[in-house]
Amino acid sequence: MRLRFDNAFLRELPGDPVAGPGLRQVQGAAWSRVMPTPVAAPRLVVHSAEVAERLGFDADAVADPVFAAVFGGNRLLPGMDPWAANYGGHQFGHWAGQLGDGRAISLGEALAADGSRHELQLKGAGRTPYSRGADGRAVLRSSIREFLCSEAMHHLGVPTTRALSLVATGEVVVRDMFYDGHPRPEPGAIVCRVAPSFIRFGSFELPASRGDLDLLRALAEFCIWRDFPWLLGERAMQPLAALRGAAAFDEALFAAWFHEVCTRTAVLVGHWMRVGFVHGVLNTDNMSILGLSIDYGPYGWIDDYDPDWTPNTTDAQGRRYRFGWQPRIAHWNLGRLAQALSPLFSGAEPLQAGLDAYAATWAECERDNACAKLGFADCGDDDLALMRELQALMQRAGADMTGFFRALADVDVDAEAPSLDPLRAAFYDPARLAANAPALEAWLARYAARCRADDLPREARVAHMHAANPRYVPRNYLAQQAIERAESGDETGVAELLEVFRDPYGEQPGREAYAALRPDWALDRAGCSMLSCSS
Repeated sequence: MRLRFDNAFLRELPGDPVAGPGLRQVQGAAWSRVMPTPVAAPRLVVHSAEVAERLGFDADAVADPVFAAVFGGNRLLPGMDPWAANYGGHQFGHWAGQLGDGRAISLGEALAADGSRHELQLKGAGRTPYSRGADGRAVLRSSIREFLCSEAMHHLGVPTTRALSLVATGEVVVRDMFYDGHPRPEPGAIVCRVAPSFIRFGSFELPASRGDLDLLRALAEFCIWRDFPWLLGERAMQPLAALRGAAAFDEALFAAWFHEVCTRTAVLVGHWMRVGFVHGVLNTDNMSILGLSIDYGPYGWIDDYDPDWTPNTTDAQGRRYRFGWQPRIAHWNLGRLAQALSPLFSGAEPLQAGLDAYAATWAECERDNACAKLGFADCGDDDLALMRELQALMQRAGADMTGFFRALADVDVDAEAPSLDPLRAAFYDPARLAANAPALEAWLARYAARCRADDLPREARVAHMHAANPRYVPRNYLAQQAIERAESGDETGVAELLEVFRDPYGEQPGREAYAALRPDWALDRAGCSMLSCSS
């Protein structure tokens, strides 16, 4: 079991002179060396065969007890040099100061056979200098959710970190899930997360807040060199020190980089809105500089369409991170990143241009989503208005977002008066559907006329819609069922869901139950509609 490591983050950026997990304010450093805390009995619960293969692990290597020991935090492979990253962030709109990897420890940057870079990070591996008094551990329930969602999002086509493995620790972790004075012991677990980079908006905010412009510039230059090498062209092959010495990093390059960060973020949010994903805690320390979905905590999936819904009980009053606000929150977060990066620029124009690019790209994504989800060949302003009218009707009538859009492809648009019948199973309350049926039928008539104007063959339209509207998503109740089975000793439900989510757009005969609407028992159940940041 061998991997080749190139730990550029440690090599190229200044580190904490103090090693170990002791709590401290870490100044002038991007990282701190810290070892994972060993666990009692690491045991592999489930793994992603695709991620393992990409990294070079065959089936025999995964089955070897060494694999569970390494990715449970008990052993290191040659070349691993563990660290926790130092960053800050705005949490729920307020500056929170130093945050850092409080329960995540990166093992190293592995280079795959094709040269791609994969940072391997253990979530739940023990205390770090950034644990803020916590134990640095994670529980099985949140680890299952993170593992499943990481892989499901990839197969949905949403930019995301991946998950290599889920390891049970053989230990218990005490958590007060809703911070209401009722802690309980839960089984512990560790997820190995995989991404080209875990650098966040907050990575730049912290040195900027401290006036540490040397670290700010060094981090920006490193991020471009390692994570955005195409911006450097042929110069990307040169050592970073040589580029710094040649003053390759000028304002134009920083502007191009920020522009790409903004457009990637817009594309990411566009995918979230297309599939009905609610991140739940969109703090700036949870925003990837690469435009990936990271930090799957109190996330949720929209069932009945409600743009004001958030799964995070911590956000229950203000609903800052509600589903419908995600585009504006991402823009606000980019504004905080722009503020942090402003010392690298002589004026605000390049940063404003990046923020404007976000707005333009998000508007394009919103139109593209409407086009694809409704099955149009192209989309104009009138079509976007048609989609927004439908969304308002879906909210009033209590339509399930995933079920409705999937069933919309079954409507006979060649009929003079298209029937609601193919859509009825996508509504939660027959009375609400009946009250809104006339408006929905009127909308269907206009929709059918618009489809006929496109003159797309039915097969092409349906294929177009099915490629944008998944049949299977990680509904909260599905994950909770797998969690409860695992906590009672039956872990097979996790692997079953993983297999379903590998083909979210396919029909998967025999697995229709995994596409069922949220059952009534899940409406107000912890883990389904109520989640917290507790792990």
